[in-house]
Amino acid sequence: EGRPFVTYKAAVTLDGRITVPGARWVSGEESRRLVHELRAQVDAVAVGMGTVRADRPLLTARDVAVARQPRRLAFGRGPLPAGSELELRTGALPAELAALAAEGVQSLLLEGGPTLAAAFLAAGLVDKLLLFVAPTLSGDGPGLLASLPAPVRLTRLASRPLGEDVLLSAYVREP
Repeated sequence: EGRPFVTYKAAVTLDGRITVPGARWVSGEESRRLVHELRAQVDAVAVGMGTVRADRPLLTARDVAVARQPRRLAFGRGPLPAGSELELRTGALPAELAALAAEGVQSLLLEGGPTLAAAFLAAGLVDKLLLFVAPTLSGDGPGLLASLPAPVRLTRLASRPLGEDVLLSAYVREP
């Protein structure tokens, strides 16, 4: 494909929201630990500028064994907040992914919000989907995805309990 293998990861409530009013986290401790393990295994982790502005994420692999930290990226229009250690990528997504591949990035964990996720999905740039579903009804807040121009068919859907959450995994593009 000439680009990294892209896994989109999100934590959602049972009603499909990515935030819970009054709570810092959507998912449980076991799910969050697995995310840090995933970060330790990939070449790069990315979010969009909306997530950067709202959460100021570190995107590091913490409290797990790690040989090296992943590259930490923000896609979108800057500027990055003062003190941010993220690398800003402002070009078109296909071109940015091709440039990352040329720089040796083979795997990208996408942790962005609904706008970035929909942009990657609409452009056919997501290979795998990981959803950590929490046993919570949020009732308010942003949903998993912004609108898509067409339905996206998933294959090889699997589920497994992970603490009090359920991890759903599926492929958008077969490996």
